[in-house]
Amino acid sequence: MPRHPKKPRRLVVDGRAYLWTLRHSHRVLDSGLSADCRQTLTLYPQPVGTGGPLRIVFAQAPSRYVPGGFPMGSGDVGYVQGGSLNLHEPGAVRALLDAASARGWQLGERRAVEVDGWLLLETAAAARAEDAGPAGS
Repeated sequence: MPRHPKKPRRLVVDGRAYLWTLRHSHRVLDSGLSADCRQTLTLYPQPVGTGGPLRIVFAQAPSRYVPGGFPMGSGDVGYVQGGSLNLHEPGAVRALLDAASARGWQLGERRAVEVDGWLLLETAAAARAEDAGPAGS
């Protein structure tokens, strides 16, 4: 049975658990086309009450892509000429969490924190590429 797409997934980093969700949002123009697409990755520290959620937001902008599906994957975000990530992959989520922590996000923060994902993308994409290692290894 496939996983329900809206059910939070679990990520464990250094013994600390997080639940995470990915949501796509946009507004619909009178023409029926989508505009202002956003992917929002939200991590919830566990157990509940040990910290506020971290929201990493990727908003559509020139030279950046935030598709909602066909012809690209629903979780793909990236620069037209540059780094990209698939936000459905736990390794990408981990890389973004690490990048947010390196930029000052602290686990014990009690309130929700929203971060511009584009500030984290290149660092996280480089970490993912490094984790993948040389082709064929």
